[in-house]
Amino acid sequence: MARRMSISLDKRGVSCVAELLDKDAPLTCDAVWEHLPRGGDAYHAKYARNEVYAMVERFAEIPQENPTVTPIPGDVVLFSFSAGMLDRKFKEEKGIDALPGVIDLAIFYGRNNLLLNGDVGWVPGNVYGTIVEGLDEMAEACNDVWRSGGAGERLVYRRITE
Repeated sequence: MARRMSISLDKRGVSCVAELLDKDAPLTCDAVWEHLPRGGDAYHAKYARNEVYAMVERFAEIPQENPTVTPIPGDVVLFSFSAGMLDRKFKEEKGIDALPGVIDLAIFYGRNNLLLNGDVGWVPGNVYGTIVEGLDEMAEACNDVWRSGGAGERLVYRRITE
C-alpha cells in the first residue's frame, strides 16, 4: 500500500490526502517521510501560478529525481535551495536568512504552472506525491490564500498511518 500524508492549511481548517510516489522519487519520499510532521508559514507563489508552499529548514540533501518545470494540479513537489540560490530580501521576508539552505514544500492546485524564475531560469522540482483526496477543497482554500493573503496561515504535512 502506498504511503499517504495529509497536507493542511491549518488556519482555514482544510486538508487533503496525498500518496507518495515511492517508485518515481524514492529518495525524496524517504527523506520527507522520515521528517514528518513538517510545516511552516504558507505562501502563495508569485510567478509559478497555482502554488502554495512552505519554506522549511533543510532536513536532508536530496538529489533531483522525477523533476518537472510544468507541475499539474495535485502535484506535491519539493525544491531544495542552497543558501546562495535565494535572494537576500526574499530570505529576510520569509525569516530564513540565517539558514544555510532551505527546502520548499509545495502543492499545485490548478493548471498552467511554469517553474521559470526571471533571475535564475528554470527551477525544476521533485514531484514526490499526488493529491488523491480533497483537491477541490484545498484548491479553493489555496485560491483564498492568493486573494486574502496567507498571514497567520501554516501549510503542514503529516503522516497518515493505518
